[in-house]
Amino acid sequence: MTARCLDGIRVVELGQMVAAPWTAKLLADLGADVIKVEPPDGDPARRRGPYRPDAGDQGDIGGLFAAINTNKRSVVANLSHPDGRSTLDRLLGDADLFIHDLAPRAAAELDLMPESLRAQHPSLVTTSITPFGQTGPYADWRAEELQVVHGGGWGWLAPGCVQDPELPPLKPHGHQAAFQSGFAAACASLAAVDRAQRTGGGEHIDFAQMSYVVGMLEAAFIIWSYTGEIPSRLGARILNPWGIFPATDGHIFLVCVESDQWERLKDLMGRPEWADMDIFDTVEGRFENEDLLRMWLGEWIADQSVMELFHRGQRERLAFAPVNTVAQMAADPHLAARDFLVTYVQPGLGTITVPGPPSRLTNLWWSIRRPAPALGEHDGIEFAANGRDETTAAAVRADGSPAAGTLVTGRPLEGVTVADFSWVWAGPYCTLHLAHLGATVIKIESSARPDLGRRLPTYSVHHDPTLDTNGYFNQYGQGKKSITIDMGTAQGRALAKRLALSCDLVVSNYATGVMDEWGLGYESLAAERPDVIVGAVSGYGHHGPYKSYMGYGPTTGPLSGLASMTGYPGGDADELGVSLGDPAAGIATAYALVAALVARRRTGEGQFIDTSMWEATTACTAEGWMEWVLRGSQPEPMGNLDPLWSPHNLYRCAGDDDWVAICCVDETEWAALTARTGIDPADERFTTAVDRKANESELDKLIGAWTRERDQWDVTELLQAAGVPAFPSLSVRSLEENPHLAARRLIERLDHPAVGQMSHVGIPWLLTEGTNGVRAPAPTLGQHTHEMLSDVLGLSATEIAALEQAGALR
Repeated sequence: MTARCLDGIRVVELGQMVAAPWTAKLLADLGADVIKVEPPDGDPARRRGPYRPDAGDQGDIGGLFAAINTNKRSVVANLSHPDGRSTLDRLLGDADLFIHDLAPRAAAELDLMPESLRAQHPSLVTTSITPFGQTGPYADWRAEELQVVHGGGWGWLAPGCVQDPELPPLKPHGHQAAFQSGFAAACASLAAVDRAQRTGGGEHIDFAQMSYVVGMLEAAFIIWSYTGEIPSRLGARILNPWGIFPATDGHIFLVCVESDQWERLKDLMGRPEWADMDIFDTVEGRFENEDLLRMWLGEWIADQSVMELFHRGQRERLAFAPVNTVAQMAADPHLAARDFLVTYVQPGLGTITVPGPPSRLTNLWWSIRRPAPALGEHDGIEFAANGRDETTAAAVRADGSPAAGTLVTGRPLEGVTVADFSWVWAGPYCTLHLAHLGATVIKIESSARPDLGRRLPTYSVHHDPTLDTNGYFNQYGQGKKSITIDMGTAQGRALAKRLALSCDLVVSNYATGVMDEWGLGYESLAAERPDVIVGAVSGYGHHGPYKSYMGYGPTTGPLSGLASMTGYPGGDADELGVSLGDPAAGIATAYALVAALVARRRTGEGQFIDTSMWEATTACTAEGWMEWVLRGSQPEPMGNLDPLWSPHNLYRCAGDDDWVAICCVDETEWAALTARTGIDPADERFTTAVDRKANESELDKLIGAWTRERDQWDVTELLQAAGVPAFPSLSVRSLEENPHLAARRLIERLDHPAVGQMSHVGIPWLLTEGTNGVRAPAPTLGQHTHEMLSDVLGLSATEIAALEQAGALR
């Protein structure tokens, strides 16, 4: 049997629905042994569906549960009973990692707080992944995906370019905040486990989903911080053209980021007279006249076929993308060529096809080895006696490392070096998280062609606009080092290769082929260092018929099917509010890099990680995908509603554009809501969950009438006190001022050399044993060139001066 990179790592999962189970699945798919501990009635995701129309007795495995619980074993334990608690304790005694989603009050009741766990299991890493984290004013508040998305500011931005202010902020389809949080939690957890196995010291990672969402708002937070403007779902995009357009046989998306792309688009259209008007010559002009630009461009696109325009435009290096349905992706030749879709037999559901790995790996570590388990299928099971690989830990201890349980300090990836050949968002987002975990990230850039992130229109209004005063770069460059190398020179390329070969990890997200042209592709590096680990992010991946196609983060919402499922009820497909493909691919690559690092410590093997933004995003579409696989239907846009739960919506409050997200997922919450709102609990329209869903419109009107006269925070606090999930939809300004985020030290105001103490979003998790907080502000261009060339490559001052004289360092 093929060895997998996480073979021997033992994980106990005590989680429900999406975030914690997805975190554990990511580890299981790469070989970790995951035992899922469930209550007697099971994870509620088991009953979410979807099911096949002719399923009859629907059993205990629905489509959502099946998609995010493969490769696990299920053990039932009633933790309020001594036997159940004994089962959990026995498993934790043999585990490397414990993942749970218990709010602090629930964790305390079960004696599963960090102090207790450390005393009982000193080498154990525990990751708690909850909506608000274990500390702060909201720590015990109730929340579902709806509250996390709107509380973290994502909903406030979605879908974008709305003209009617009466349309509310929007939740993207499915559980996107939970999926993205799960990637980041898996990355941090695995880094901590690696350190624990090397040092014997455990850790508790307090992961807050709301905080993570705040950190993936693209430019929104720093636009507020740097300019004082408040981005929202209303208005136009800064960059144009950008948007979804109807074509003859569907919808297509287009974004032009650089001015030369606008020129090529005009050529593609045959240079119509309107396109050469002076008002469209500049970025500012296209922004100010976005309505005219969209009208005329839309008229031209309306006569085109989606796939024909997609391929024609891509041949001209234009970022067109079809707005796919699930069925279209299932038949797409590029995904087929990359073997992205995986088919297996799931008992109770039959043969199903699901999205595959978020990253393609040269080593065949990823697989679905077993289907999702039946409830309690593995009761009485233990971790395999021969499942743990003690080689690394034993070797380290033989060298005199601390014994198990020794207190650890610092961060999990301290001592790891990263050669960062990335720009804009996806790559920098990946390396930002490696820096947060303690790695020394060396960003290779150049004044000859500066990072687009330094050139976007997000400069501080309080300073002269320079490459060092750009908020976008300063947000995603935190904690990194900057070295300038001119890759247009032979000496620069040779120097960059030396640096890449000297580092533990290499990351890039340039267009497919660029690193190969520079002699920095995986094969070139592996020829000189067989154990090199390279992570490469691109729109479509490094092989397949579309490998050379241009892909930006905004294209992946349409490509992945999420755009076709997102939007207001009865409306067309819409955007997601942020360019999800960038952070999705970035954090998926960060996780894969840490996994490859763990494997190399044990096996000495290198790895090429090929992450397609399209695939990384599609991997998080389980609900919509399973709806099509099991029922043959494409999910329609449903706004903030839920397929099963009602109420589940955003409701207008007193104030200017103030909204509150409220939902009930069980009868206890429903009873509490009726008691606070005055809704008649005996009203036959709302007696059962099925009744409430059938009469959802009438119910929403009653709740909306109640909230419309009240302040959004008054509603939130009143309902939370009763145990009802409720939270305002927050703007970025509200996020900076939020007391909970302040208590968790999420907003950082480090002293940057060029802009001073501007606000940036920091780290979404807190370590109990290690060091917290961002270590340093983003670097100025080339700030650490001499330092890194000396420290990493051992170059002398004379050698560095010669490189400068030759023009290689600029």
